[in-house]
Amino acid sequence: MNQTDNMGNEGQMELIAKTFKGLEQVLARELETIGASNIRTGKRVVAFTGDKRILYKANFCLRTAVRILKPIMQFKAVNADEVYAKVSELNWEDYLSLDTSFAVDATVYSEMFRHSMFVTYRVKDAIADYFTRKYGKRPSVKLSNPDIYLNIHISDDECTLSLDSSGESLHKRGYRQGSVKAPINEVLAAGMIMMTGWDGDCDFVDPMCGSGTIPIEAALIARNIAPGVFRQHYAFERWADFDAGLFEEIFNDDSQERDFEHKIYAYDIDPVAIATTRSNIKAAGVSKDIITNIQDIKDFDWQGGKAIMVTNPPYGERLTFKDLGDLYACIGERLKHKFTGNTAWIISSSEEAFDTVGLKSSETIDLYNGALECKFKKYETFSGKYNDYKAVIAAQGGRDDDRRDRERPSWRNDDKEERRGFGNRDRRDERRDDRPRKDFRGDRDDDRRGFGDRGRRDERRDDRPRRDFRGDRDDDRRGFGDRGRRDERRDDRPRRDFRGDRDDDRRGFGDRGRRDERRDDRPRRDFRGDRDDDRRGFGNRDRRDERRGRGNDRERGFGRGGDRKDNGRYDRRKDRDWQDND
Repeated sequence: MNQTDNMGNEGQMELIAKTFKGLEQVLARELETIGASNIRTGKRVVAFTGDKRILYKANFCLRTAVRILKPIMQFKAVNADEVYAKVSELNWEDYLSLDTSFAVDATVYSEMFRHSMFVTYRVKDAIADYFTRKYGKRPSVKLSNPDIYLNIHISDDECTLSLDSSGESLHKRGYRQGSVKAPINEVLAAGMIMMTGWDGDCDFVDPMCGSGTIPIEAALIARNIAPGVFRQHYAFERWADFDAGLFEEIFNDDSQERDFEHKIYAYDIDPVAIATTRSNIKAAGVSKDIITNIQDIKDFDWQGGKAIMVTNPPYGERLTFKDLGDLYACIGERLKHKFTGNTAWIISSSEEAFDTVGLKSSETIDLYNGALECKFKKYETFSGKYNDYKAVIAAQGGRDDDRRDRERPSWRNDDKEERRGFGNRDRRDERRDDRPRKDFRGDRDDDRRGFGDRGRRDERRDDRPRRDFRGDRDDDRRGFGDRGRRDERRDDRPRRDFRGDRDDDRRGFGDRGRRDERRDDRPRRDFRGDRDDDRRGFGNRDRRDERRGRGNDRERGFGRGGDRKDNGRYDRRKDRDWQDND
């Protein structure tokens, strides 16, 4: 077990910044800017070293971080009881008192821990029992707005218990007054803009702005306004070693803010969305930088100069494919004819929709919007042929955004293993480590195989008991002329003259025991003598002969007389058995 220094440490400490998949390199660059050291990227996290000032600045200044964690304990465990035992060993007076409240959040990527909530309960129990054993009292658990936030992260058997210095997720900037359906996350929006390399050097356009998240984040980037300026509270403000003077100094430092000489344009076809955008823009204090208007994408006609477009169109979750294809085709047509000479970036989870744009993308970056795997594609618009366009640009020494591209890092190259295409085994193995895979062939075999799939049929026969249909009802399962079966029956029981009585009408097929019981129970009657006239029409010699023929049929192995219908049905089943074995 490795226990880190407590909150009273004034020197360097190990810290972790969590982010979204695909934004790790952007976050690492931000950490360099604020002065962090020993920066290491991982999956959805960036580890770094810093003092208390760096901790405060990371929460206040980072645009692509979701939360900042301070590890206090690292250990190995293979079940929740071992987690309980390890957490109980920590000296909890360094972090909590009987008067403080706390909450625990768990993030689990392990086959050994199937339920993250149970891990949360065991950590909470370990802390509560620690204080109860020593003081007879325990701190209270408060899910909403507690004094101390704790986070436990489990990857396989590696466990890290951390203090959460952020509290609420850092994507909750504090300026959002309203929203529309499926708004893009503020952290993702900022990361997308930073990936383009735009920093306010030209106009910015979002023709489908929704609630205005992308335009607002663009304005904050253009003016270099810290995203944390709108937040009312951070979790570290309730830590025992909180330095109010240091944080006030960081909060009031606006020396890095700058002027923005261009404009940001935000359009949407929905009047409600535009009204929401204007409300959010006002709360963010960037009204003079953003121009809003109600406008359909099909009416988009850029009349300005140099500009960049970043937009988040619908993905098709609530649209038919035809409508979605028409929308993306319209976007491509507007870019080609009304945004010529500029650059557009589009994020979407629909590869089919991208195909309808009708333009060739010059760069593609893999990102995640929530649980949706998305592509962030760059389109360079021009008139004429692409080769002619590139030749002109090269002769002119490159245009402004080409130089900007050379200056910004290549997100795809820095994170190559995250960017490869289908069929890459390394990528597939990485996803297996990241989350459990589902075997879709297991639960719904019947829906997953084609007709005549004998291999699948044999597999199913192995996983459930077989029924021998020929055993209990042999007489109904054999085909015509089955001499072998007839000989078996001759050996099994004596032959009878079926013309003599009508036992077959009074017992089940093959019910020999019932026949013997009736013979012992009452005398036999000669049906031909007493009730012959009732059993057939007068002089009905054909009917009598027919009955004799049915008896002969039985002797020849045609099945039991009197029920040809049953015999036919089971013969068809026999036919199906033959087909299965072909």
